[in-house]
Amino acid sequence: MNSQSTPVHIRLWHREFWLMAIANFLLAMSVYILVPTLPRWLLSTQHLSPMEIGVAMGAFGLGLFLLGMFVSFLVQHFRRNVVCIWAVIAVGALTVLLYYLNEQRFQSCDFQFIVIQRFALGAVFGLAQMVLTSTLIIDTSESFQRTEANHSAAWFSRFALSLGPMTGLLLDRLMGFSIVLLSAVGCAAVAVLLIMMVHFPFRAPQDDVPTVSLDRFFLPHGFPLFVNLQLIMLAVGILFSVVLSEMFYAMMMVGFLAALLSQRFVFRNAEVKSEVVSGLILMIAALLMLITRTQQIVFYAAPAFVGFGLGLIGSRFLLCFIKLSRHCQRGTSQSTFLLGWESGIAWGLGLGYALFYGDSDRAFVTSLVLFVVALVLYNFTHNWFCTHKNR
Repeated sequence: MNSQSTPVHIRLWHREFWLMAIANFLLAMSVYILVPTLPRWLLSTQHLSPMEIGVAMGAFGLGLFLLGMFVSFLVQHFRRNVVCIWAVIAVGALTVLLYYLNEQRFQSCDFQFIVIQRFALGAVFGLAQMVLTSTLIIDTSESFQRTEANHSAAWFSRFALSLGPMTGLLLDRLMGFSIVLLSAVGCAAVAVLLIMMVHFPFRAPQDDVPTVSLDRFFLPHGFPLFVNLQLIMLAVGILFSVVLSEMFYAMMMVGFLAALLSQRFVFRNAEVKSEVVSGLILMIAALLMLITRTQQIVFYAAPAFVGFGLGLIGSRFLLCFIKLSRHCQRGTSQSTFLLGWESGIAWGLGLGYALFYGDSDRAFVTSLVLFVVALVLYNFTHNWFCTHKNR
């Protein structure tokens, strides 16, 4: 099968699925709202150097991998929704720590404390997202609807990638960083309430589940796809480290909506390869515009191209991971995609602040080179995928 369009089942969009999808959106919002605002606070109020900010932002990406190997054990030995709820509560609690520091007007935070806070936030956010996407969302769907459920729920967190930073920048400008932090905590709190509103029947735990395993954590035979996705998101993270414009993220949302429509009408029966290639070409074009042009239209078109490209790439890579998974590995494929997406952004942000702070041209050129490398690599990755897919 060289093309694929995800079917639409109206019965998928029942109350429980809506609650889980919105919870997924709010959980992502609670983290993305800090992407452009936290580094600015650390620089201006806490007087950390750009290198230290880069390390702190990158620590989030490392934390994402910390608890993944325990996900299978946790959801088998404890109520899966309870595991997710406590992980989301921990996301909120760690953000409250930053609010406390800001309200106490500490002139200088300990650098190690900020790094540990970011690392821990990445760990609990990764755990919450893995349980939510690999288990809870799947459990609210019929077996024949699960690919569509994964595809649709991922769009909600993708929307948060534009709406989160845009909201954070807007709130920071109008009301201050304290309100940004309270908004992040509020998003996490509402996500907890939504998860609690869904009933998940009790399942007897399996006795032979190891404490540490790759189940629901990482798909080893998807590693080439994982590397290719990380290259792309690394470039996106570097781009985000120099973009502090509300309009940029607003136009990204326009691009996301265009990508969503194009998948339904333009790429419906197109070659699978066409979406990722088209997405990368759009993002390369966006970077070329940012590097070589200064007209006002560029600051509207370039972020729309980035959103359009990211929407196409994210949807296609997710479906590729699902197609690579073997029996009972759907949840593992979800977590692998999540790790590649989120850690790439975190490490890109870290590199952007540590190496390119104050030099947007070098950051744009580096992102451009990474996108070109990812495009060349994808031509080999796609052929490998076609040979190894299982669905």
